[in-house]
Amino acid sequence: MDISKNRGSVFVVRSVYIIRRLRYSVIVLFLSAVLTSCSTAPVKPIKTPAIEICPVSIQPEIRQDIHHTVAPGETLWHLSKVYDVSIKEIMMANELNSRTDLKMGQRICIPDAGSLRPVIPLYRLNKWRFVIIHHSATDEGSALCFYKFHRSRGWANLGYHFVIDNGTERKQDGQIEVSPRWTKQQNGAHCQAGGMNYKGIGICLVGNFNEAKVSQKQLDSLVYLVNILRDYYDIPIKNIIGHCQVTGAKTECPGKYFPWDEFKARLKNSN
Repeated sequence: MDISKNRGSVFVVRSVYIIRRLRYSVIVLFLSAVLTSCSTAPVKPIKTPAIEICPVSIQPEIRQDIHHTVAPGETLWHLSKVYDVSIKEIMMANELNSRTDLKMGQRICIPDAGSLRPVIPLYRLNKWRFVIIHHSATDEGSALCFYKFHRSRGWANLGYHFVIDNGTERKQDGQIEVSPRWTKQQNGAHCQAGGMNYKGIGICLVGNFNEAKVSQKQLDSLVYLVNILRDYYDIPIKNIIGHCQVTGAKTECPGKYFPWDEFKARLKNSN
């Protein structure tokens, strides 16, 4: 971003920065009142996935330089897969001397980026028997936003395994973010009831679905992600449930407007 040297431009830039900080503070305060999570796990190294699922585009695409905010646990290797750009090109565009120079929250340039593609790593573990659907109960958010909030509560990491964005916080509507908790194959910190933190994959959709509907792109991404997970881990559809459907969970999550009938029908029709 080019910033002119006149005082008016400096004032605008500073004002935008202050507004963003205030907006983040409001999100954190609201999260503290509505989100519940009950277990953490020690930090573990990222595991090597047995397989990775990434859709291949068959349509010509427009490639362009874009800016990307680094999410928790995101690596240059992951970014190269997501945007179909080599690690070397990303490093050169951002004057990175090593792969470890990438920092969470850093704003970087992805040169000549392709369309954003979800890259879903899968691991050979037989512990995952449920998929638990959550909403953030906020209008805005991202994996980075929720990571900061969870860390502020003393948790070791982002509580969910995946976050599906709604187009806020510089993320695309329907974008799937992979949490470090998933790449390290840690127990969740999203649903204590029923022992789901130990056997349930936690997926959070950004939004408050007691007040608004799930966006079509979010639903498309959720169906795509859940189908990959249930096929690989042999999870029956009856074990794909909302937080509120777990015995002992006292919550309305993922909200009264979550489209269960459409969601389950699409899962069944994809068999």
